[in-house]
Amino acid sequence: MPDHPIIRNRRRIADTGIFRIEELDLQFSNGEERLYQRIVGSRRGAVMIVPLLDPETVLLIREYGAGMERYELGFPKGSIDAGEDMLQAADREIQEETGHAARRLELLRSVTVAPGYLFHTTHIILAADLYPQRREGDEPEPIEVVPWKIADFDRLLQRDDFTEARSIAAFYILREYLSRNPPS
Repeated sequence: MPDHPIIRNRRRIADTGIFRIEELDLQFSNGEERLYQRIVGSRRGAVMIVPLLDPETVLLIREYGAGMERYELGFPKGSIDAGEDMLQAADREIQEETGHAARRLELLRSVTVAPGYLFHTTHIILAADLYPQRREGDEPEPIEVVPWKIADFDRLLQRDDFTEARSIAAFYILREYLSRNPPS
């Protein structure tokens, strides 16, 4: 495995308040030099929560995805705020988005999306032993909560409104986790 490229220079091109766009002048271990651009999100990352309502059911949410200009089904998610760890952020987000809190939170896996040009990590968190508890969030409209049977995952994959790669990956990760750790 070659050494990591050397960052010769880093320039900020734009800053939206949510994302920063940077140019990186890189020199690779073989001497080749390239200019790369990347989008930089929060260094704290984000959480995606897989709320396990019961051993057979997860909670999905339906919310507007401005990037795709449509409503999408997926797992609750959000940024990790300053002063929070990933589990605290996960508990806050599910209370805001589903009206439930969890007695048990567990990191299943951390994933990236498009690592060639996006600096962002999403931590997939299992939330189990749920109980009703709502917390006010920053959502512009009420979020619809949709219980979904784990056994109906193949039907979910066929839907036009379940397309987010992180949610699809989280469902596969959950199924693998449950095959090794069946709920009691």
